[in-house]
Amino acid sequence: MKTLKAFILAALLMLSQSALAAEKVYTFAVVPQQAASEMAETWVPFLAWLSSNSGVGLRFVTAPDIPAFEARLAKGEYDLAYMNPLHYTVFHKKSGYEALAKERDRKLKGILVVRKDSAIKDIKGLNGSTLVFPSPAAFAASILPRAALQKSGVTFTTKFVSSHDSVYLNVTQGLYPAGGGIIRTFEMLDEATRNQLRVLWTTPAYTPHAIASHPKLPKTVVKKLQDTLAGMADNPAGQKMLKLIGFSGIEIARDTDWDDIRQLNITELDSRVE
Repeated sequence: MKTLKAFILAALLMLSQSALAAEKVYTFAVVPQQAASEMAETWVPFLAWLSSNSGVGLRFVTAPDIPAFEARLAKGEYDLAYMNPLHYTVFHKKSGYEALAKERDRKLKGILVVRKDSAIKDIKGLNGSTLVFPSPAAFAASILPRAALQKSGVTFTTKFVSSHDSVYLNVTQGLYPAGGGIIRTFEMLDEATRNQLRVLWTTPAYTPHAIASHPKLPKTVVKKLQDTLAGMADNPAGQKMLKLIGFSGIEIARDTDWDDIRQLNITELDSRVE
C-alpha cells in the first residue's frame, strides 16, 4: 500500500510538472534517513508545491542507502540535495555544492534510543553491547554518538543498517539494546513505534542539514528557490508542506553557517570520497 501511495504521489508530481514542460526539471535528492516510500509520501508533495510556486521543475530522487547517496554527491550527480551537515562540508569542497537554505529555528541533535522498558539508565550501561547506527558517516545519528561512547570509555560493537527508521525498528524489536538517530526522524515516527522507545542520550546542538545546489545550476534558478523556500512559513499551504517534512520554517543559508561542523575536524568520509 505504501509503495502504491508513493507511486501515486510521484505521478502527481509528474503531472504538476507538465505546466513546466518547457523548463528543465532538476533532480532534488534527499538523504535516505527513512524508507524511500515513506520519504516520497512527504517530499513528493513538498517538491510539487515548491515547483508550482517557484516555477522551477523539480523531481524527487534518493538512494538505496547513505553510502550510495554519498557516492552520487561525490560525482555531482544531483542538481540539488538535502544533506547532513558533514556531507555538506565535504561535498561543498569536493563537488562544489553550495548551501542555499536550511531549516529555521532548529539545531541538529543526535540521539541514542533504547526500548522504553530497558533497564539501561545511561550510556555506561551500553558497555560491551552491539549498537545499531544508520551509516558510518551519518553525522548526528552515528559519528557523534560513537565518539561520545568512546570518550566515555564504553566499548561496543557497531552494526550499520540502511536508515534511521531501520535503527528504530531494530531497537523496538529488541534486536539491539540501543541505536542512533536524530530528533527530527524520531519525532516523525508513527506514534506506536515512538511510544516503545526512550531517548537515552542527546548530543550537543549543531547547524542542521543543508539544502544545497550543484554549481551548474543557474543563479536565477537558485534565487527563485531561495525566495520561495524562505516564504513558505508565511503561506498557509506552505505551512502544511513544511509540516509534512517535519519543518517549522526554512531560511536562506550561507556556507559559513557550517563552520561549527568544520571545527570538529571529522575525517570519517575523507578516504571514501577521494
